[in-house]
Amino acid sequence: MSTVIEQAVEARLIASDPRVQTVPATLTYDREDPFAVRMVFPAPATLEGVEVCWAFSRELLETGVDTSAGMGDVRVRPYGFDRTVVEFHAPEGTAMVHIRTSELRRFLKRTQLMVPAGHEHHYLDLDGDLTALLRDAC
Repeated sequence: MSTVIEQAVEARLIASDPRVQTVPATLTYDREDPFAVRMVFPAPATLEGVEVCWAFSRELLETGVDTSAGMGDVRVRPYGFDRTVVEFHAPEGTAMVHIRTSELRRFLKRTQLMVPAGHEHHYLDLDGDLTALLRDAC
């Protein structure tokens, strides 16, 4: 069984330009990093022309599809009946995308089947991580 879930989503970039630009993105969940999800934007979809990956908590995404969540670099909130806004705050500026809430819920359901909420600690390899950290320190 694979330990990684990937799901392509269509993100609608919200900008000051009245046109709405659709950009591809991929949501990723890895059982070996059970508290986090990642949203990856390919190089053609970014201003810098390089792939951009944002990592944030699965709990933030779960909460944000129903109510406003987040105070840091990533914020998530419902928008209308069928969309969720994800905001990415960086020193260069803020990017906001709309994603279909049904796509996010489908992704989250798949992550819950792999690692149920509250059981994430069972999937951590603390001994292995500590050994690697100590090995790198010497």
